Amino acid sequence: MFVLVEMVDTVRIPPWQFERKLNDSIAEELNKKLANKVVYNVGLCICLFDVTKLEDAYVFPGDGASHTKVSLGFFDDILIPPESLQQPAKFDEAEQVWVWEYETEEGAHDLYMDTGEEIRFRVVDESFVDTSPTGPSSAEAASSSEELPKKEAPYTLVGSISEPGLGLLSWWTSS
Repeated sequence: MFVLVEMVDTVRIPPWQFERKLNDSIAEELNKKLANKVVYNVGLCICLFDVTKLEDAYVFPGDGASHTKVSLGFFDDILIPPESLQQPAKFDEAEQVWVWEYETEEGAHDLYMDTGEEIRFRVVDESFVDTSPTGPSSAEAASSSEELPKKEAPYTLVGSISEPGLGLLSWWTSS
């Protein structure tokens, strides 16, 4: 079972990071502290999902760093492939969204799957990739090309919404 957990923490931002945006510095520090770590009564924290609340930052005597209390949620990288959507489904090129062609006695109704909408889904697969930093191999050090490494999410879920009751929550609310 996977859950989105909301936590509260005070984040210490060292003075040399003051030139960066506060949200970026906080996200980096929280990921250093919690990503890929097991937290008591929570489980494995995958990655920072969102910072939902920032309070005032404080500088304590004898410490030049700022301390900011934040509320945060963890998890990202959930993929639902086209074959796991409610069927029949099509991609609307004009709107750039997937559409479920829902059949009723009165005919077909197009139910749009807009980006950012809350959904209910079933987990069908999971993938964990060790993204720990590694030193360059001798072959990589010898090559002169400056190819950027492919960034991978440390943890990915593959989901399905192809069953009754799954999909956008707005589809299943009664009027």
